[in-house]
Amino acid sequence: MKKILFIAFLLSNLNILFAQNTQPDTNLYLFKKNDGSEYIGKLLSDDGREILILTEKLGKIFIPKSQINSIVVIKDKNSIVRGEFHSEGPFTTRHSFTTNALPIKKGENYAMVNLYGPEVHFAVTDHFNIGIMSTWIASPVAIAAKYTFPSNNPKVNFSIGTLMGTSGYLDNFSSLGGLHFGNLTYGDRKNNITFSAGYGYLLNAWDDPYEGPIISIAGIAKVGAKASFIFDSMFGSFKYGPDYTTNAFVIMPGMRFQTKENRALQVSLAGVATIETGDFVSFPLPMVSWFYKF
Repeated sequence: MKKILFIAFLLSNLNILFAQNTQPDTNLYLFKKNDGSEYIGKLLSDDGREILILTEKLGKIFIPKSQINSIVVIKDKNSIVRGEFHSEGPFTTRHSFTTNALPIKKGENYAMVNLYGPEVHFAVTDHFNIGIMSTWIASPVAIAAKYTFPSNNPKVNFSIGTLMGTSGYLDNFSSLGGLHFGNLTYGDRKNNITFSAGYGYLLNAWDDPYEGPIISIAGIAKVGAKASFIFDSMFGSFKYGPDYTTNAFVIMPGMRFQTKENRALQVSLAGVATIETGDFVSFPLPMVSWFYKF
């Protein structure tokens, strides 16, 4: 009898000691349901059938596990904007036409479909990605590549990139073009500004080359958990032969709405202006783009 009492006493003390040494789960989680709704909070309990979470907005909530799509630990609390989770994703590296110097993580491939054609980009490594761009008639076509240099300061990033294209079958592949550039981006995934400079050219078999420098100022500003203001611009001065110079300006503000982690919608209204031998021409260029992560 004494042995039984001693064993019971020992087990009870072990349970108390174990309970004292067990640390509570202080992680913050993103709970995604099958219907697309999301909750941010702490996991209080999990009995195998349902979970009990503690949210800042609604307090304690029981959710059946059959309704849970995923549970992800939120490592960076700065990714929570106005009580909602903001995913980094590959879309944060793109403006309308131009890109910034922020890197895409390996495997975070994405496609962008817009009014004039599709493009697909693949992250080969955490710092290098390649892509292909074309129109809906598959001509012209261009190959894009960008390398981001590792930086000790997460708010300062540098990259170099290139675009190499051909006119395709429209004129028997007789025209070639390219744009080689460098980017400097200051900021984080939610708010940043990018300065770019490069050199572009268009070559063909029967005319003088069309070439010149191009600069750009672009940026992203987070205005909500699911919405961002996007600004893009390009300014170029191109020489054509010994006597002709064309100055071109493109200014493109827009809004991006990312309702899901793997897709986003962007609407932009651009203004395009050209000045050639004293003649000024301008016209609007509305754009609607869809982003898909795969």
